[in-house]
Amino acid sequence: MSTVIYPSPIFGPVHSRRLGVSLGINLMPADGKICTFDCIYCECGRNAERRPSLKRPSRNEVRRALETRLLEMKEHGPEPNVLTFAGNGEPTAHPDFADIVTDVLELRDRYFPSAQVSVLSNGTRIFDNDVFDALLRLDNNIQKLDTVNPEYIGLIDSPVGQYDVEKVIDRLCQFNGKVMIQTMFLTGTLDGRDMDNTSDLYVMPWLEAVKRIRPYKVFIYTVARETPVSTLAKASHQQLDRIADLLRKAGLETVISY
Repeated sequence: MSTVIYPSPIFGPVHSRRLGVSLGINLMPADGKICTFDCIYCECGRNAERRPSLKRPSRNEVRRALETRLLEMKEHGPEPNVLTFAGNGEPTAHPDFADIVTDVLELRDRYFPSAQVSVLSNGTRIFDNDVFDALLRLDNNIQKLDTVNPEYIGLIDSPVGQYDVEKVIDRLCQFNGKVMIQTMFLTGTLDGRDMDNTSDLYVMPWLEAVKRIRPYKVFIYTVARETPVSTLAKASHQQLDRIADLLRKAGLETVISY
């Protein structure tokens, strides 16, 4: 198993499959992972194997580090397409997430006003009103919905604590379309169990939920790096193309990362 732990609070820029030249904002510790999911495909590894000893960066630490990096990029390049909340766990779990969003938007406007600000989130904190309102201020509010099958969610995403997918879908609907949905499709096995979520058994109920949410874009993707569970495998181009066709026929803009 080869997994990645990102520097904190700023990393990159990196080339994102979805977003272009992305400067990462990691609100989790630099030496480990804190997440409200424990996804079996996470490039950062499983939670228990990546427990940090350091603290999360403070709001001031994030602001100072981001401004320093943006000044360097202003002088030497490259120009970022996007500033992305991502890294070693769920970014909205930081207790000062909403205030940090304010700082990031201010610094973006000062140094690279054409860049967008994005978040890669698993949706577990959207019931917090401060987090919800902060997400509405971002250019790309990207929320995960891998399936609507509770048993499969328990296997693939392994939520930490209670997670009611129907309540999550209802809350995602309250963004009134100012949200993107990202979904991991994969094949392979987990402890001998088939984990393929590309069949109609999983896709059709998920599609109905996505239609309810009415996102302005849907990202579908598959395994691109080594995963903590070595028996997982990529979904094929044909499988992803089929799902994308269903989304587009429903009038949903769709982007595929093979």
